[in-house]
Amino acid sequence: MKKLLIVFLSILFVVSAFSFKAIMVTDTGGLGDKSFNDGTWAGVKRAAAELGIDAQVIQSYEQADYVSNLTKAAQEIQKEPDGGIVYAVGFMMTDALFEVAQQFPDVYFAGIDIAPSSDNVPPNVICFLFKEQESAFLVGYIAAATTRANKVGFIGGIPIPPVERFRYGFETGVKVFNDLHGTNVQIIKGYTNQFSDPKKGKDLALSQFAEGVDIIFHASGACGNGVIEAAKEKMVSLVGKDDLKSILEYAFEKGGYFAMGVDVDQDYMAPGVVLASAMKGVDTASYLGVKWAYEGNWTPGIHKLGLAENGVRMSPMKYTKGLVENRTLAELAYLVTLIKKGILTVPETEEALKSFRTPNIVFPF
Repeated sequence: MKKLLIVFLSILFVVSAFSFKAIMVTDTGGLGDKSFNDGTWAGVKRAAAELGIDAQVIQSYEQADYVSNLTKAAQEIQKEPDGGIVYAVGFMMTDALFEVAQQFPDVYFAGIDIAPSSDNVPPNVICFLFKEQESAFLVGYIAAATTRANKVGFIGGIPIPPVERFRYGFETGVKVFNDLHGTNVQIIKGYTNQFSDPKKGKDLALSQFAEGVDIIFHASGACGNGVIEAAKEKMVSLVGKDDLKSILEYAFEKGGYFAMGVDVDQDYMAPGVVLASAMKGVDTASYLGVKWAYEGNWTPGIHKLGLAENGVRMSPMKYTKGLVENRTLAELAYLVTLIKKGILTVPETEEALKSFRTPNIVFPF
């Protein structure tokens, strides 16, 4: 019995000696945003379950928490015999990530939506960036094709680069539809200037609806939960019922009020009211970062993901595809091939947006 106990303890020691941990530090939006942070955490959890490792979250409540939380996470990783990886989530954590990563060269760090100020990325850091403009182009085209008011809205959180890339893509999608179909769909734009207050998102959405908008695309984190709530309230007030069948029947005949989700598939949050979601693979990026660090397949630097890399996409429109004409969906599928081939380039800067001209596109059907 004593020998068995010694063998068991030896095995236990070997297992614990090769422990590996993944720690995600949220931005101020935090878990429960049903968007950016939740999507990233889903990827970390998926990797942890597959690899049999520990995964933890450290919540940031204000920007002043970033350096201390990343430092705490790195110190926790250093306690692990086999190391681990720290995830910094969001553009606002850029300075904090590079400050802390330099202090802990033996710890892997990964940043979501974080870009270095130069090409000199520390060897222990991976940065995942996305071509948000490409997925936003898709929902912009859908919005322009679906609106009955000829006026759609965009609500951003803080106008940081990822949010602005969503706006550029959305505006481009509307413009391309207008140019190809001779329409004049207008865009109203606004910002909540934060990511964590659904009430601000709802108030701004209601304001845009009052200005005649019938579809709003948000890129505003948890503020977008309020945008979706506002669209649902407006739609239910028209329909008189809140069940999916009644909403779809009314929308198919008369239109209504809609929201468009962001980062993850948010269509489920208000079935029939969330028309589509512009998704980016934050879950894929966070999964890959953990896996690469664990397996030793670490390539530091920037990894940029777009349609061609399957890093961004549009939701499958599980509830609402029937509200969009088949020809529009076919056109969109063809435009995706042009984007992947580089024939249609969706602007990723304000300057490129201003100078953008719709190329000569002829649909083969």
